[in-house]
Amino acid sequence: MFLEATKRRNPELIDAAVKLHQEGAILPDTYILDLDSIVQNAKVLKKKADEAGIELFYMTKQIGRNPLVSEAIKNAGIDNAVVVDFKEALVMMDNNLPIGNVGHLVQVPTRLLKKVVAYGPKFMTVFSKEMLERINEAAKEANKVQKILLKVIEPTDEIYEGQFGGFRLNELADLAKLAKGLEHIEISGITSFPCFLFDGVSELKPTNNIQTIEKATAILSDNGINISELNIPSATCSKTIPLIQGIGGTQGEPGHALTGTTPLHAKMDLEEIPSMLYVSEISHNLDGKAYLYGGGYYRRGHMENLLVVNEANEKFSDTVETFGNDSIDYYLTSTHNHAVGSTVLAAFRTQIFVTRSDVAVVSGISTGQPKVEGIYNSLGNLIRR
Repeated sequence: MFLEATKRRNPELIDAAVKLHQEGAILPDTYILDLDSIVQNAKVLKKKADEAGIELFYMTKQIGRNPLVSEAIKNAGIDNAVVVDFKEALVMMDNNLPIGNVGHLVQVPTRLLKKVVAYGPKFMTVFSKEMLERINEAAKEANKVQKILLKVIEPTDEIYEGQFGGFRLNELADLAKLAKGLEHIEISGITSFPCFLFDGVSELKPTNNIQTIEKATAILSDNGINISELNIPSATCSKTIPLIQGIGGTQGEPGHALTGTTPLHAKMDLEEIPSMLYVSEISHNLDGKAYLYGGGYYRRGHMENLLVVNEANEKFSDTVETFGNDSIDYYLTSTHNHAVGSTVLAAFRTQIFVTRSDVAVVSGISTGQPKVEGIYNSLGNLIRR
């Protein structure tokens, strides 16, 4: 999906991946993160957002909740993380990284609320009045007022399986009355997901979710709740930040843009450059096909093209065969034989945190002096330096 763009726009990453694998610095089933390029992408996004008056929260689930990369993104100017679930929140908290938004897509569990509220996230996203009341209690104990984003949902909205939750529009008037009696929360904004979807050609188009957000804002305003924040996530990147601004949004959440791997990056060259590669190795051949070590397969990743580099540095293009969702990816299959031990490179849309892959954070690629800063597991835990 992104391999040709990576060859063209970041060939140093290709060279570094082959070198590190063939030297034994990294093993098969490893994602390489090009730290220099990710930092540059973060600076591009920050500049675009500042020009548009949009606040950004960076997302790390797609890069395996990596704390080292998170620190670098923060130092590049995007101060706060958005955490997709409470486990990602704990990674940020363990590494003293500021949290901009927690609770969307997964709310904080009841028995973790006190710890999270006391840590000081800028916003917490809420799906239910019971959660609102419990956050109020935790904030009272912490002697603070917690800012809240309400997730809203209507039957006509675009919602992925496994992500259902939110307030219906006809609940908001009563919710406003409840909120006015809770002294330790402040309803500051509205959110939904996804607010944009790729048309498969060249554009991200607004979903009906945005209309729901606009209606929710009006209802709450009519009931005495001033909404100052519109959190508009989905494929936030240099090209879509103006779209967020155009519909009155105030917050975006770049994730794949940090590695140059949004759906738009597969179709066009944007300011962000490709900064992530999947590295494997040919294990064996059988019946005219080669088998490479798996572990990093993501069913929505559109993994297709492969670059195979043998130990004589000869390069071969190939494709990976379609892999069913009913099997474990112990191996993936290429369509041709290749020398055992050869390096295999791929670049596709992934969510590292749902794989069993390793993550190598590599600096110095842009200067031709790659250095492995650390090897992490897919959940952000350091394995070795």
